[in-house]
Amino acid sequence: MIVEQLYTKCLAEAAYYIESDGEAAVIDPLRETEPYLEIARNNGAEIKYIFETHFHADFVSGHIDLSKKTGAAIVYGPTANPGFEAITAKDNQEFKIGSATIRVIHTPGHTQESTTYLLIDENGKETALFTGDTLFLGDVGRPDLAVKTDLSQEDLAKMLFDSLRNRIMKFDDDIIIYPGHGAGSACGKNMSSETIGTLGEQKQTNYALRADMTKEEFVKEVTEGILPPPQYFPKNAVMNKMGYDSFDEVLSKGSRALSLDEFKEEVSNGALILDVRNQNDFVKGFIPNSLFIGLNGTFAMWVGALIEDINQPIVLITPEGKEEEAVTRLSRVGYDNAVGYLDGGVMTWAEAGGELNTITNISAADLAEKHGDVEVVDVRKPGEYESEHVVDAIHYPLDYMNDDLNKLDKDKTYNVHCAGGYRSVIAISLLMQNGYKHLINVLGGFGAMKETNIPKTNYVCPTELK
Repeated sequence: MIVEQLYTKCLAEAAYYIESDGEAAVIDPLRETEPYLEIARNNGAEIKYIFETHFHADFVSGHIDLSKKTGAAIVYGPTANPGFEAITAKDNQEFKIGSATIRVIHTPGHTQESTTYLLIDENGKETALFTGDTLFLGDVGRPDLAVKTDLSQEDLAKMLFDSLRNRIMKFDDDIIIYPGHGAGSACGKNMSSETIGTLGEQKQTNYALRADMTKEEFVKEVTEGILPPPQYFPKNAVMNKMGYDSFDEVLSKGSRALSLDEFKEEVSNGALILDVRNQNDFVKGFIPNSLFIGLNGTFAMWVGALIEDINQPIVLITPEGKEEEAVTRLSRVGYDNAVGYLDGGVMTWAEAGGELNTITNISAADLAEKHGDVEVVDVRKPGEYESEHVVDAIHYPLDYMNDDLNKLDKDKTYNVHCAGGYRSVIAISLLMQNGYKHLINVLGGFGAMKETNIPKTNYVCPTELK
């Protein structure tokens, strides 16, 4: 029997390939199908089932395309009722994969249809639980992402408590836990950087599995401090439930090389210029009105958080050879309307006499010498800011910047920083799109600033803006 985890850091997402005696199953596949097809081809195996733990909100799954290419049946747990042909399994229903068995365990709470899959090996031993977003390492799934339900997050949290206590925690401590996500995902609050563990370890270390925890305590702790989900989450959940366009067609359309005239025409017709190069290259010169989100960071998550219209036409500025990767990673979060990339990129634009904008950098050491005489803007997440921040820094988290793009004075100069320098350039590009001109990027972000004598505090006292 083979169990292979395919972990994608950009989304902090884990898909799984299971094989026994020439038959295979895939659990929670990403949008692109080739990785799963390649494993099956190399092993001479046939993909028989595609199991989905729930209607994912943070990415678009590849279940429909993979089913079309293999003939494999799509399986959801009880109450799912997707808008395409699939098996809506009963609780405890079993599916054979060669000599192995996968049993359906309905574990509602993260969503109503959330399901855990138990793997029973060829010898009849219960070996692993594929827990999706029900149980993570270090955390449990947030109970506020269900699609079109009248249930409150407190109602779902109570369901989750029962699912964990009455279903998952009943298994032996040595059973392996294969979660749907790791650290960095917005589907939980306190996930471990580890991606494989055991149930026994989780009983010892996971706050939500404490033996003496009451249901009321669980509901309070699980729902406390939940930040609003990124705006693309409900849109992805609907795509997963109702269906979507073929990935191959999306990739073909988005990977088209555009001449400069074609590029300009697309922009004049409303296409967004998305520059996915490294931030160090972007600041040296970029096409005016470009939004920067680099492929070298958590690209898909920031695309989903900041580009509000999931159907927005997009033209790409990419590093050479990264065109298909950019389109693929856009499609993972449902942005299927990339219409091509500028052939030759920024160089083509500049050689034709096009204007390029730049961003000024400042070192952390130079900023420290000016503290008290300059404005500092911190675009990190609330938890990062609350942990420690520069005295008098204005907190303007990138996650929610679109909610109020007029928070700052457009006539003032601001020194913008994040933790390391990736998010600050995203923020500056977004603000420049909206009329800001006097923005300086702090190189190395707060990580570099911590090494200076610039005054810092962990007391939450955000600067009030008039």
